Amino acid sequence: MIPDGRLDAAFAAARMYYGESQTMDAIASSLSVSRSTVSRMLRDAREAGLVQISLRPPEAHRVEELGRRVSRQYGVQAHVVPMETGEDERERLHTVVETGAALLDEMLEPGTTLGVAWGTTMAALLSKVRTRPVPGLRIVQLNGAINVEGSGLTYITTVLARAATRWDATVHQFPVPAFFDYPATREAMWRERSVQRVLDVQRQATVAVFSVGAFDAEVPSHVYTHNYLTEEDLHSLRADGAVGDVCTVFLRADGSYRDISMNARGSGTPPDQLTRIPRRLLVAAGSRKALPLRAALRAGVATDVVVDEVTAAHLLALR
Repeated sequence: MIPDGRLDAAFAAARMYYGESQTMDAIASSLSVSRSTVSRMLRDAREAGLVQISLRPPEAHRVEELGRRVSRQYGVQAHVVPMETGEDERERLHTVVETGAALLDEMLEPGTTLGVAWGTTMAALLSKVRTRPVPGLRIVQLNGAINVEGSGLTYITTVLARAATRWDATVHQFPVPAFFDYPATREAMWRERSVQRVLDVQRQATVAVFSVGAFDAEVPSHVYTHNYLTEEDLHSLRADGAVGDVCTVFLRADGSYRDISMNARGSGTPPDQLTRIPRRLLVAAGSRKALPLRAALRAGVATDVVVDEVTAAHLLALR
Protein backbone atom coordinates (compact mmCIF):
# COMPACT_ATOMS: atom_id res chain seq x y z
CA MET A 1 0.00 0.00 0.00
CA ILE A 2 1.29 3.46 -0.88
CA PRO A 3 1.59 5.77 2.20
CA ASP A 4 -0.77 8.77 2.32
CA GLY A 5 2.11 11.23 2.02
CA ARG A 6 3.28 9.63 -1.21
CA LEU A 7 -0.31 9.54 -2.50
CA ASP A 8 -0.67 13.29 -1.96
CA ALA A 9 2.58 13.91 -3.83
CA ALA A 10 1.55 11.48 -6.58
CA PHE A 11 -1.79 13.26 -7.01
CA ALA A 12 -0.06 16.65 -7.22
CA ALA A 13 2.26 15.35 -9.93
CA ALA A 14 -0.62 13.69 -11.80
CA ARG A 15 -2.70 16.87 -11.68
CA MET A 16 0.16 18.88 -13.20
CA TYR A 17 0.94 16.23 -15.83
CA TYR A 18 -2.55 15.13 -16.92
CA GLY A 19 -4.66 18.11 -15.88
CA GLU A 20 -2.33 20.98 -16.76
CA SER A 21 -0.24 19.29 -19.50
CA GLN A 22 3.07 20.21 -17.83
CA THR A 23 6.20 18.31 -18.84
CA MET A 24 7.92 15.97 -16.40
CA ASP A 25 10.94 18.29 -16.36
CA ALA A 26 8.72 21.22 -15.36
CA ILE A 27 7.02 19.16 -12.64
CA ALA A 28 10.42 18.00 -11.32
CA SER A 29 11.58 21.61 -11.08
CA SER A 30 8.35 22.72 -9.38
CA LEU A 31 8.44 19.90 -6.80
CA SER A 32 12.24 19.97 -6.37
CA VAL A 33 12.61 16.31 -7.26
CA SER A 34 14.30 14.37 -10.06
CA ARG A 35 12.64 13.50 -13.35
CA SER A 36 12.76 9.80 -12.43
CA THR A 37 10.93 10.59 -9.19
CA VAL A 38 8.17 12.33 -11.17
CA SER A 39 7.90 9.20 -13.35
CA ARG A 40 7.50 7.06 -10.20
CA MET A 41 4.86 9.49 -8.83
CA LEU A 42 2.82 9.18 -12.01
CA ARG A 43 3.10 5.38 -11.85
CA ASP A 44 1.93 5.46 -8.20
CA ALA A 45 -1.03 7.67 -9.19
CA ARG A 46 -2.11 5.20 -11.87
CA GLU A 47 -1.70 2.15 -9.63
CA ALA A 48 -3.67 3.81 -6.81
CA GLY A 49 -6.54 4.65 -9.14
CA LEU A 50 -5.96 8.39 -8.88
CA VAL A 51 -5.64 8.46 -12.68
CA GLN A 52 -7.77 6.48 -15.09
CA ILE A 53 -6.77 6.38 -18.74
CA SER A 54 -9.24 5.32 -21.42
CA LEU A 55 -8.81 4.96 -25.16
CA ARG A 56 -11.47 6.18 -27.55
CA PRO A 57 -11.44 4.66 -31.05
CA PRO A 58 -11.93 7.13 -33.93
CA GLU A 59 -15.45 5.87 -34.67
CA ALA A 60 -16.60 6.86 -31.16
CA HIS A 61 -15.80 10.50 -31.87
CA ARG A 62 -17.35 10.24 -35.32
CA VAL A 63 -20.72 8.88 -34.16
CA GLU A 64 -20.86 11.25 -31.19
CA GLU A 65 -20.39 14.21 -33.51
CA LEU A 66 -23.12 12.90 -35.83
CA GLY A 67 -25.42 12.51 -32.82
CA ARG A 68 -24.73 16.05 -31.63
CA ARG A 69 -25.50 17.44 -35.08
CA VAL A 70 -28.78 15.52 -35.40
CA SER A 71 -29.77 16.61 -31.89
CA ARG A 72 -29.04 20.27 -32.59
CA GLN A 73 -30.78 20.33 -35.95
CA TYR A 74 -33.97 18.48 -34.96
CA GLY A 75 -34.31 18.96 -31.20
CA VAL A 76 -34.17 15.25 -30.31
CA GLN A 77 -31.99 13.00 -28.20
CA ALA A 78 -30.03 11.21 -30.93
CA HIS A 79 -28.29 7.86 -30.50
CA VAL A 80 -26.08 7.10 -33.51
CA VAL A 81 -24.92 3.48 -33.79
CA PRO A 82 -21.48 2.80 -35.34
CA MET A 83 -21.34 0.32 -38.19
CA GLU A 84 -18.66 -2.25 -38.95
CA THR A 85 -17.08 -2.13 -42.39
CA GLY A 86 -18.81 -4.50 -44.76
CA GLU A 87 -22.07 -4.84 -42.82
CA ASP A 88 -25.04 -5.33 -45.14
CA GLU A 89 -28.43 -3.67 -44.66
CA ARG A 90 -29.95 -6.45 -42.56
CA GLU A 91 -26.92 -6.52 -40.28
CA ARG A 92 -27.21 -2.75 -39.88
CA LEU A 93 -30.87 -3.17 -38.97
CA HIS A 94 -30.09 -5.80 -36.32
CA THR A 95 -27.37 -3.64 -34.77
CA VAL A 96 -29.66 -0.62 -34.60
CA VAL A 97 -32.63 -2.50 -33.13
CA GLU A 98 -30.41 -3.94 -30.38
CA THR A 99 -29.59 -0.40 -29.29
CA GLY A 100 -33.23 0.63 -29.68
CA ALA A 101 -34.42 -2.32 -27.58
CA ALA A 102 -32.01 -1.41 -24.78
CA LEU A 103 -33.16 2.22 -24.82
CA LEU A 104 -36.82 1.20 -24.82
CA ASP A 105 -36.14 -1.03 -21.82
CA GLU A 106 -34.88 2.03 -19.91
CA MET A 107 -38.12 3.88 -20.68
CA LEU A 108 -40.47 1.20 -19.35
CA GLU A 109 -41.66 1.69 -15.80
CA PRO A 110 -44.50 0.08 -13.80
CA GLY A 111 -47.82 1.33 -15.13
CA THR A 112 -46.49 2.37 -18.54
CA THR A 113 -48.84 2.35 -21.52
CA LEU A 114 -46.67 1.58 -24.54
CA GLY A 115 -47.88 2.44 -28.03
CA VAL A 116 -46.37 0.30 -30.80
CA ALA A 117 -46.65 0.89 -34.55
CA TRP A 118 -46.09 -2.39 -36.38
CA GLY A 119 -43.61 -2.90 -39.19
CA THR A 120 -40.38 -4.64 -40.18
CA THR A 121 -38.18 -2.64 -37.80
CA MET A 122 -40.55 -2.99 -34.85
CA ALA A 123 -40.85 -6.74 -35.32
CA ALA A 124 -37.05 -6.98 -35.21
CA LEU A 125 -36.79 -4.67 -32.20
CA LEU A 126 -39.44 -6.42 -30.11
CA SER A 127 -37.64 -9.73 -30.68
CA LYS A 128 -34.56 -8.22 -28.96
CA VAL A 129 -36.12 -6.74 -25.82
CA ARG A 130 -34.96 -7.98 -22.43
CA THR A 131 -37.26 -10.47 -20.73
CA ARG A 132 -38.42 -9.01 -17.42
CA PRO A 133 -41.80 -8.37 -15.79
CA VAL A 134 -43.00 -4.76 -15.96
CA PRO A 135 -45.94 -4.50 -13.53
CA GLY A 136 -49.02 -2.91 -15.03
CA LEU A 137 -47.53 -2.53 -18.50
CA ARG A 138 -50.09 -2.15 -21.28
CA ILE A 139 -49.20 -2.46 -24.96
CA VAL A 140 -51.53 -0.76 -27.42
CA GLN A 141 -51.37 -1.06 -31.19
CA LEU A 142 -51.09 2.39 -32.82
CA ASN A 143 -52.27 1.48 -36.31
CA GLY A 144 -54.59 -1.08 -37.86
CA ALA A 145 -52.98 -4.01 -39.64
CA ILE A 146 -55.62 -5.81 -41.71
CA ASN A 147 -54.83 -5.89 -45.43
CA VAL A 148 -56.95 -7.11 -48.35
CA GLU A 149 -55.91 -10.70 -47.63
CA GLY A 150 -56.60 -10.40 -43.90
CA SER A 151 -53.08 -11.65 -43.06
CA GLY A 152 -51.83 -8.47 -41.44
CA LEU A 153 -53.77 -9.01 -38.23
CA THR A 154 -52.12 -12.39 -37.65
CA TYR A 155 -48.70 -10.83 -38.23
CA ILE A 156 -49.07 -8.00 -35.71
CA THR A 157 -50.90 -10.21 -33.18
CA THR A 158 -47.92 -12.59 -33.15
CA VAL A 159 -45.38 -9.76 -32.80
CA LEU A 160 -47.22 -8.09 -29.92
CA ALA A 161 -47.98 -11.38 -28.16
CA ARG A 162 -44.27 -12.24 -28.04
CA ALA A 163 -43.45 -8.84 -26.54
CA ALA A 164 -46.26 -9.18 -24.01
CA THR A 165 -44.89 -12.55 -22.91
CA ARG A 166 -41.42 -11.09 -22.35
CA TRP A 167 -42.80 -8.24 -20.22
CA ASP A 168 -45.81 -10.01 -18.66
CA ALA A 169 -47.94 -7.25 -20.19
CA THR A 170 -51.49 -6.96 -21.50
CA VAL A 171 -52.18 -6.16 -25.17
CA HIS A 172 -54.84 -3.91 -26.66
CA GLN A 173 -55.13 -4.84 -30.31
CA PHE A 174 -56.56 -2.55 -32.96
CA PRO A 175 -58.46 -4.95 -35.27
CA VAL A 176 -59.21 -2.57 -38.13
CA PRO A 177 -57.75 -2.25 -41.64
CA ALA A 178 -54.50 -0.41 -42.11
CA PHE A 179 -56.33 1.47 -44.88
CA PHE A 180 -60.09 1.58 -45.39
CA ASP A 181 -61.52 1.57 -48.89
CA TYR A 182 -63.48 4.75 -48.21
CA PRO A 183 -62.99 7.64 -45.77
CA ALA A 184 -66.67 7.36 -44.78
CA THR A 185 -66.10 3.78 -43.65
CA ARG A 186 -63.35 4.88 -41.29
CA GLU A 187 -65.53 7.67 -39.92
CA ALA A 188 -68.30 5.17 -39.21
CA MET A 189 -65.90 2.71 -37.55
CA TRP A 190 -64.49 5.46 -35.35
CA ARG A 191 -67.98 5.85 -33.83
CA GLU A 192 -68.06 2.19 -32.73
CA ARG A 193 -67.58 1.73 -28.99
CA SER A 194 -65.05 -1.11 -29.43
CA VAL A 195 -62.89 1.10 -31.64
CA GLN A 196 -63.32 4.11 -29.36
CA ARG A 197 -62.04 2.02 -26.44
CA VAL A 198 -58.75 1.30 -28.25
CA LEU A 199 -58.44 4.91 -29.40
CA ASP A 200 -58.82 5.97 -25.78
CA VAL A 201 -56.00 3.63 -24.68
CA GLN A 202 -53.83 5.06 -27.48
CA ARG A 203 -54.41 8.54 -26.06
CA GLN A 204 -53.23 7.30 -22.66
CA ALA A 205 -49.86 6.12 -24.01
CA THR A 206 -46.86 7.43 -22.06
CA VAL A 207 -44.23 5.85 -24.32
CA ALA A 208 -44.38 5.12 -28.05
CA VAL A 209 -41.99 3.20 -30.28
CA PHE A 210 -42.09 3.23 -34.07
CA SER A 211 -40.02 3.53 -37.22
CA VAL A 212 -40.42 5.24 -40.58
CA GLY A 213 -41.48 3.53 -43.78
CA ALA A 214 -39.84 4.21 -47.14
CA PHE A 215 -41.07 3.31 -50.60
CA ASP A 216 -37.69 1.86 -51.62
CA ALA A 217 -35.98 0.87 -48.35
CA GLU A 218 -33.06 -1.56 -48.63
CA VAL A 219 -34.81 -3.82 -46.11
CA PRO A 220 -38.40 -3.50 -47.42
CA SER A 221 -40.91 -1.70 -45.23
CA HIS A 222 -43.77 -4.09 -44.46
CA VAL A 223 -46.59 -1.79 -45.54
CA TYR A 224 -45.14 -1.39 -49.07
CA THR A 225 -44.56 -5.09 -49.76
CA HIS A 226 -47.50 -7.01 -48.27
CA ASN A 227 -50.54 -5.96 -50.32
CA TYR A 228 -51.57 -2.96 -48.27
CA LEU A 229 -51.29 -0.52 -51.17
CA THR A 230 -52.51 -0.81 -54.74
CA GLU A 231 -50.79 0.72 -57.75
CA GLU A 232 -53.50 3.38 -57.69
CA ASP A 233 -52.68 4.12 -54.04
CA LEU A 234 -48.98 4.46 -54.82
CA HIS A 235 -49.73 6.78 -57.75
CA SER A 236 -51.92 8.91 -55.47
CA LEU A 237 -49.19 9.10 -52.81
CA ARG A 238 -46.55 10.17 -55.30
CA ALA A 239 -48.93 12.76 -56.77
CA ASP A 240 -49.43 14.16 -53.27
CA GLY A 241 -45.67 14.34 -52.69
CA ALA A 242 -45.46 11.67 -49.99
CA VAL A 243 -41.95 10.40 -49.19
CA GLY A 244 -42.80 7.77 -46.54
CA ASP A 245 -44.87 7.17 -43.44
CA VAL A 246 -44.93 7.05 -39.65
CA CYS A 247 -47.57 4.74 -38.14
CA THR A 248 -48.95 4.38 -41.69
CA VAL A 249 -49.64 8.11 -41.83
CA PHE A 250 -47.92 9.46 -44.93
CA LEU A 251 -45.68 12.52 -44.83
CA ARG A 252 -44.23 14.96 -47.31
CA ALA A 253 -40.57 15.95 -47.14
CA ASP A 254 -41.46 19.05 -45.10
CA GLY A 255 -43.33 16.96 -42.49
CA SER A 256 -46.83 17.98 -43.62
CA TYR A 257 -49.52 15.30 -43.89
CA ARG A 258 -53.05 16.66 -43.42
CA ASP A 259 -54.09 16.99 -47.07
CA ILE A 260 -52.54 13.76 -48.39
CA SER A 261 -55.62 11.94 -49.64
CA MET A 262 -54.54 8.44 -48.47
CA ASN A 263 -54.43 9.65 -44.87
CA ALA A 264 -58.21 10.12 -44.92
CA ARG A 265 -58.48 6.33 -45.28
CA GLY A 266 -55.69 5.33 -42.87
CA SER A 267 -56.04 4.07 -39.31
CA GLY A 268 -52.64 5.15 -38.00
CA THR A 269 -52.00 7.59 -35.15
CA PRO A 270 -51.38 11.03 -36.75
CA PRO A 271 -48.39 13.20 -35.78
CA ASP A 272 -50.47 15.72 -33.83
CA GLN A 273 -51.59 12.90 -31.52
CA LEU A 274 -48.15 11.27 -31.34
CA THR A 275 -46.63 14.51 -30.10
CA ARG A 276 -48.83 14.36 -26.98
CA ILE A 277 -47.05 11.18 -25.83
CA PRO A 278 -44.23 12.13 -23.41
CA ARG A 279 -41.53 9.74 -24.71
CA ARG A 280 -41.45 8.84 -28.40
CA LEU A 281 -38.71 6.53 -29.65
CA LEU A 282 -38.05 6.42 -33.39
CA VAL A 283 -35.72 3.65 -34.61
CA ALA A 284 -34.50 3.62 -38.22
CA ALA A 285 -31.81 1.90 -40.27
CA GLY A 286 -31.01 2.21 -43.96
CA SER A 287 -29.80 5.20 -45.95
CA ARG A 288 -32.95 5.25 -48.10
CA LYS A 289 -34.92 6.00 -44.95
CA ALA A 290 -33.07 9.30 -44.55
CA LEU A 291 -35.71 11.29 -46.47
CA PRO A 292 -38.78 9.95 -44.59
CA LEU A 293 -36.77 10.19 -41.36
CA ARG A 294 -36.22 13.89 -41.99
CA ALA A 295 -39.93 14.30 -42.72
CA ALA A 296 -40.78 12.59 -39.42
CA LEU A 297 -38.34 14.76 -37.47
CA ARG A 298 -39.72 17.90 -39.12
CA ALA A 299 -43.19 16.76 -38.04
CA GLY A 300 -41.88 16.58 -34.47
CA VAL A 301 -42.99 13.01 -33.84
CA ALA A 302 -39.89 11.85 -31.91
CA THR A 303 -38.19 12.77 -28.66
CA ASP A 304 -35.51 10.08 -29.04
CA VAL A 305 -33.96 8.68 -32.21
CA VAL A 306 -31.78 5.60 -32.76
CA VAL A 307 -30.18 5.50 -36.19
CA ASP A 308 -27.09 3.97 -37.80
CA GLU A 309 -24.20 6.26 -38.68
CA VAL A 310 -24.64 5.86 -42.44
CA THR A 311 -28.28 6.94 -42.28
CA ALA A 312 -27.41 9.79 -39.91
CA ALA A 313 -24.82 11.07 -42.38
CA HIS A 314 -27.34 10.84 -45.25
CA LEU A 315 -29.91 12.68 -43.12
CA LEU A 316 -27.53 15.55 -42.42
CA ALA A 317 -26.48 15.71 -46.09
CA LEU A 318 -30.05 16.22 -47.36
CA ARG A 319 -30.76 19.63 -48.91
